[in-house]
Formats: sequence, C-alpha cells, structure tokens
Amino acid sequence: MLLDRSVVDRSAVIRDDPRMADGLSIGYLPTRLPGAGAAEWRRVVRLAEEAGLDHLAMGDHVSFYVGAGFDGLLGVSNVLALSEQLEANTGVYLLPLRHPVLVARQLADIAQLAPGRLTFGVGIGGEDPHELQVCGVDPATRGRRMDECVQVVRDLLRGEPVDHAGEFFHLEGARIVPEPAPPIPMVVGGRSDAAIARAGRLGDGWFGIWVSALRYGQAIAQMQEAAGAAGRPAPAWRNALNVWCGVGRGADDARQHVAPAMQAFYQMPYERFERWSPAGTAKHLAEFLVPYVEAGCSTFNLILNGADVVAEVEAAGEIRELMLAAVA
Repeated sequence: MLLDRSVVDRSAVIRDDPRMADGLSIGYLPTRLPGAGAAEWRRVVRLAEEAGLDHLAMGDHVSFYVGAGFDGLLGVSNVLALSEQLEANTGVYLLPLRHPVLVARQLADIAQLAPGRLTFGVGIGGEDPHELQVCGVDPATRGRRMDECVQVVRDLLRGEPVDHAGEFFHLEGARIVPEPAPPIPMVVGGRSDAAIARAGRLGDGWFGIWVSALRYGQAIAQMQEAAGAAGRPAPAWRNALNVWCGVGRGADDARQHVAPAMQAFYQMPYERFERWSPAGTAKHLAEFLVPYVEAGCSTFNLILNGADVVAEVEAAGEIRELMLAAVA
C-alpha cells in the first residue's frame, strides 16, 4: 500500500538539488546489539541485508547514567567487516570525549577496510554530564572542544602534516596516512542553534533528533546560511535523523515496546519524547517520516523497538519500501 502522495508534492526539489547526496539511505540502529556476541552481530547484519536496508547505524556512549555504553566506531567497524554491501554511520559519536588524533587514526583505518561506506556522525553529548566528567571533560567546554576536534580531525584526514595550537589541543607535525579515499563525510549533530551553525561551518550536513519536520527544515536552512556566512562552498549535504520508533500491530502495542526502552535508556518518561518518537504499524511510521524527506533529510536511522530483532528489521525494510514509493 502506497502512502498519500500529497505529503511529498515538493520532494523532487530535494532529489534534484545538486547539493544533496544522491538518494535516500534508510537503515536500522539496533539498540540490542551492544553487549551481544559475534553470532548475533552476524545474524543482524544478514537480516539487514535480506531486508534490503541501505545501512546500519551505531550509537555511542562511554559511561551513560548507570555506566552503560558501546563504542560507536567499534560498532560500525563490525558492520563493515561483516557486510560487503551495507553502509554504516555513527549516530552520533561523542567526539569531544576523545583525542582527535586517535579518532583520525581510527577513521583512516576504517576507510581502508570499507572505502566510501562510512558516514561519521558526531555530537557533543550532555544528557548525562557525569559521562563527560569521568572522561576528563568539563561539560561547560564541550561545544568549544567539539569545534576544535572537528577541525583537527578534518585537517588530519587530508593526509598532510598538521600544526595546531588551540584551547584544548597542541600539535606539531601530526600526520595520519593514508588519507581516506573517498573522504569520509562528517555530519554534525545537536539541536541547539550553535550546533546547527557548527554543521554549516565545519560539517557535511546536520544530524537531528527529537525535532518536528517543520523544525528540521528550518535547521537545514540555518545550516546553509551559516555555511554561506563562513564563505564555505556548500558540500553535497548529507542530512540525517535519528528517530526512536515503536512498531507493532497498532499504536498501543507499539507503545508497549518503545516507551519502556526509552525510559530505561534516558531515565526520563516517554511522554517527554512522544511527539517525535512515533508508535504504530510500519505504514504509520513511514507516513510520519516522509515529511522529513521534503524538509531535507536524506539519511534515516530507525531506532526501532518491537517484539524482537526480526520484527524490527522487517519493519525497517517495509518502512524503506513505503518511503521510497512515496517519493518516487
């Protein structure tokens, strides 16, 4: 069953914009994989390939609330090593918690493993300030630290020696080779105006979460304005969205899956997130997401919560088919 075409009458504007990366990429961010064994990683990757997904995505935390977490770059490395067809992205990697030279080394190595199949989504974190503190980062400085980290990583991934004297990092003749070919897109996340401007000044796109389609479109316009104000040639924007979803036989059934999962993870009631975190059938979720395509989103990380991982991956595949049909 196809969606109502009236919601995407202007979607051709997005598809034909030369500044946009080619096509939609619709994938699954599996919250069940961190902590799983190798056999389960292989199974989920196989399910994602069979469902026709474009990518798998990985979140990232070091020590979140109760000490939980999983390294996002380790996760995407697993996916890219297990699949020759899936792409992967970090949604999002908490870059200010790491030293940028070490991160650049990891990215260069992943690029050798799977050239052209990684998108590096980055964010500042902050939902749990203690996570930053245990990593030796003052939460009040995380925005400035992020700016510096993004610039240093970008410079290093060009493969040339880098001298840098900043507020947080001092480098003399730092170099990472070989440089990724093709370059790894860096998509900057964050809901604040400062984060959106950072995406325009330094990134290849904006990574949203917990935002309406209307606000998403406004953020993309702000990002592009910031790029222009910085005198920066606009790249082929790769704008992304993380969206928590509940999937089931109907809204009530789906809510039973997503509400407890979000409450356990964020230590806050689901109602705080509900207007941006839909629950329902795959068709309902696709209808919710299509307006974001019109707003400028090209990469969707579906953080699906269903009866089990099979139900989640199958729903992701169905959502993908419905969305592609709607914007064709």
